[in-house]
Amino acid sequence: MHPDLIALLQLQNEDAAIASMEARQRDLDGQLASLDREHAEVTQSLEQLRTGVAAEEQKRHDLTLKVQAHKELQARNLATLELVKKAKEATAAMAQIDLVQRALAQEENDIQSLSARIRELQQSIERQQAEVADTEQRQEAARAEIAGKRAAIDEELQQARATREVSAERVSRAVLIKYERIRGRSGSSALYPLRGSACGRCNTAIPLQRRNVIAAGRSVEVCEGCGALLYAAS
Repeated sequence: MHPDLIALLQLQNEDAAIASMEARQRDLDGQLASLDREHAEVTQSLEQLRTGVAAEEQKRHDLTLKVQAHKELQARNLATLELVKKAKEATAAMAQIDLVQRALAQEENDIQSLSARIRELQQSIERQQAEVADTEQRQEAARAEIAGKRAAIDEELQQARATREVSAERVSRAVLIKYERIRGRSGSSALYPLRGSACGRCNTAIPLQRRNVIAAGRSVEVCEGCGALLYAAS
């Protein structure tokens, strides 16, 4: 077998191992992302409740100011009523007093409704805070486990990539460039064994003369169909 093929097969095995480690990394990243989404959902719900309380409290504050203003206006209206002498003026003053009184009643009723709504939201906030705390506590062990596995894979990858660099140096530059180009384009293996008289990847028939060259290990041949590097399995 051609020395480059021996080195390439070793390199391909190492690349497959690295790809497997990277897939495990992506799986762990996916698990972590899932935990992050879960945490984001419960915290977002909490923030929405807090925003809702703040909005309702602002409404209640604004209504309280309106009530205070109407009470002051009512006090002036009552003072005016005491001063009027004519029946027509008294009627107008009473009408104004009734109008303000109805507005005050409505506003105070609205304040009570808002206060009840705020109490409900605050209770919801307490429940949501408990859910956030429960989620964080539940995720703590899972995140620690993921971090531990991630660190172990990172260490394995570092060692595997260092070994891979050494293996790559054993391949001639021209052949290595072909290998890297094919592997980069296909995203999978670059070397395939002959399957009978055909390429082991795309099943394209290989001419007898080229098959003999591959079998003899005199050069690294490329499949004309798919571009894979071919070798004769022993």
